Amino acid sequence: MRWQDVDIQVISARGPVPWRYIYERLKGDDMRIASIFFVLTWCFSVLFGLSAEAADVAKIGVIDFQRVLEASSAGKYAQAEINKQGKKMEADLKKRGAEIEETKKRLEREALVMSKEMREQKQREIRININDFKTLQKKYMNEFKAFENRLVQRIRKDVVELIQGIGKSGGYLMIVEKRTGEVIYSPKSVDATDKLIQKYNVTFAKKPAKKKKK
Repeated sequence: MRWQDVDIQVISARGPVPWRYIYERLKGDDMRIASIFFVLTWCFSVLFGLSAEAADVAKIGVIDFQRVLEASSAGKYAQAEINKQGKKMEADLKKRGAEIEETKKRLEREALVMSKEMREQKQREIRININDFKTLQKKYMNEFKAFENRLVQRIRKDVVELIQGIGKSGGYLMIVEKRTGEVIYSPKSVDATDKLIQKYNVTFAKKPAKKKKK
């Protein structure tokens, strides 16, 4: 039996890191689904009467964060660092796996001349080493994910700050992420939450007490 047969999966760092996988995995509950973009676009179209003048007012921008990760200097640097970290972890796991393999082969060669107690002790040591290997592998995987998430989130933070500036200086009504529909920029003047709360308070105050309790 080879050490690879003990359900050991080494972190693969061959080739470029799949940014699509990283990006998809980073989607959180705070991100909006793409349908939001179409709903808001429709609302703004109705609001401004679908006129040519309204099209100029309702200036909506779109950005592709995945393409930023793939094409920007910061994204390429982060990808290189992630590959570097992955290869380092992979090399360590391969080394430890090879040591386990060698111990098992040595036991097979010397088993006939060993006492039963010695043979059982060596087998126990191998099992311990395999468990340690799996623990280290899990630790590396968690560290690897945290490392790549940290780099990608750092880029995202910089991008969002830049988008805020572009939105203000460019007079955009809204800037959304192309693939998720997340609204990254919208001027405060567009937020109608306060007006909604005021109207809702008035409506609620007019309701009979029985309906309020339901």
